[in-house]
Amino acid sequence: MWQIRYLFILCMLLMGSIASYVYGESPSSVSAHRKAINPSEKQQEGIENYDEDSGLDEEDEWENEDEFDEITGQLQGMKAILENMKQDYETRLKEMQEKISILEKENTKTTKKDVKMISTSEEKRANEPRISKEDYDAVVKQLDTLEKTYTARIEEIKKDNDIRMQEVENKLATASSSTPDTNTGKWSPAQPITLLSMGKSYMNISFDGLFAAAGSTAKDLGTLETGGHDPNQRGFTVQNLETTFEGAVDPYFKGQASIVFQIDQDGESFLEVEEAFLTSMSLPLNLQAKAGTFFTEFGRLNPFHPHAWDFADQPLVNGRFLGPDGLRGPGARLSWLAPTSNYTELFFTVQDSQGETAYSFRNEEALFGREAVETSVRSMEDMLYTPRIATSFEVTDETTVLLGASAAFGPNSTGRDTDTLIYGLDMFWKWKSPYAAGGFPFVTWQTEVMGRRFEVGEDADAGLSDEKLNNWGAYSQICWGFKKRWVAGFRVDYVDGLKEFEEHEDEEEEEEGHHHSEGLGFERVRFSPNLTFYASEFSKIRLQYNFDDILGNDTSEHTVVLQFEFLLGSHGAHKF
Repeated sequence: MWQIRYLFILCMLLMGSIASYVYGESPSSVSAHRKAINPSEKQQEGIENYDEDSGLDEEDEWENEDEFDEITGQLQGMKAILENMKQDYETRLKEMQEKISILEKENTKTTKKDVKMISTSEEKRANEPRISKEDYDAVVKQLDTLEKTYTARIEEIKKDNDIRMQEVENKLATASSSTPDTNTGKWSPAQPITLLSMGKSYMNISFDGLFAAAGSTAKDLGTLETGGHDPNQRGFTVQNLETTFEGAVDPYFKGQASIVFQIDQDGESFLEVEEAFLTSMSLPLNLQAKAGTFFTEFGRLNPFHPHAWDFADQPLVNGRFLGPDGLRGPGARLSWLAPTSNYTELFFTVQDSQGETAYSFRNEEALFGREAVETSVRSMEDMLYTPRIATSFEVTDETTVLLGASAAFGPNSTGRDTDTLIYGLDMFWKWKSPYAAGGFPFVTWQTEVMGRRFEVGEDADAGLSDEKLNNWGAYSQICWGFKKRWVAGFRVDYVDGLKEFEEHEDEEEEEEGHHHSEGLGFERVRFSPNLTFYASEFSKIRLQYNFDDILGNDTSEHTVVLQFEFLLGSHGAHKF
């Protein structure tokens, strides 16, 4: 701003000097100026009658005065222009000063208003009621409860998602099948077989075939294997032919049944209902009920069918404690999904305690050399009870851990007041690469530890007294999906039992040890590496080697198993 003022003053001084030069000249100077001009003009025009006294003739003098007047007029015009510029500048300067003044006043008012508003706000805050810590904690607790309930509901929706999606697919299949279509494509194994009933009900059918070819140094392979679906002889074994029926009964229940066909070592065929049960889908309070005949939810592996195992045979401890066909039977189960941020579910199962599928309980073939007593149900104490708790959480974005604890207790058939208690802990850990494609690569680690407390009754005819026997066993396995469709695994088994018979001093003790061996068996260790190739999700080929170190009689055996499986139809997904 001050620079403009200095520039303006400089222009005014320059203009004043020019004006004084124009209007302050004396006649002598003007005449001298004229004289200076006229001789040159005379020389240019070639005039000879030049008057040396005056230096001009009269006509030339008037012409020079006209030119001078013209220059003077131009300078006066320039002066007028500068005057106008000065007035315009002063006018604009005044306007700018007025605007600055107005803005300063408005800024002062705004500052005062803000200060007033701040003080008013602070007064309001001071007058507002304070929230107590108890009320704050109560609100936080309510929010946590709502979040847990929402998470539990999401888990419940995930569990039923497969069934509901299948229902939609089958309804679409029903609608499309009502109109004949001559261009229908060929049936694919991935498509479910849908049975129609009055155009409303439906049922998916799947068939799974599991076979094995085995070679072993043991003459009787069946004495090494503890599972009813394990490879049980040299040569070929039909491990399991399973037909599964499943579907939604109505909006409240879904049903599933598994019919199994087997061929034993003698070539005889038999058919059995492995599972047939209903499961609720809409109970309140995160509850779910199951009723029918089914695998007991004890431990990690017991509820899974043989085609879902990671190895060609079941672990030694499962066969010795839970029986060749696993722990299962008619009964009912109630589960509760806890409204927590991570998955936590409680199970309580009540089942019959008799039969060969309740191996360590009221089995018709009593263990430890005793004769079986009456196995009918006299009271609720004669039932088999199985509580279980399972919880999972994510350690990192790539790893998940599932932990579980189970127990099964009920009467056994060696006496009228003898009981059996089986308890166990299980762990499943899985790592999945963040860059996984088609589920590969991955690593899983699964471990189960079980203990059994068996009250053995007195058998006077056999000369055996009552006693309490305790034994335990465990297995741990690792599976590595190192490449798409390829999985390598390694499992270690251990079960305790009788030591070498050399420890018995006489035949009577050896005979007693033999009776014990019918239930306890020998102390054993097994190492089992394997390699599985999944040609697709409907077929697989598995090669497995077993090294059995039977510590109880100081022997070892080697077994090689080649297993293959195929699946037709749509089979429901198994639990994580």
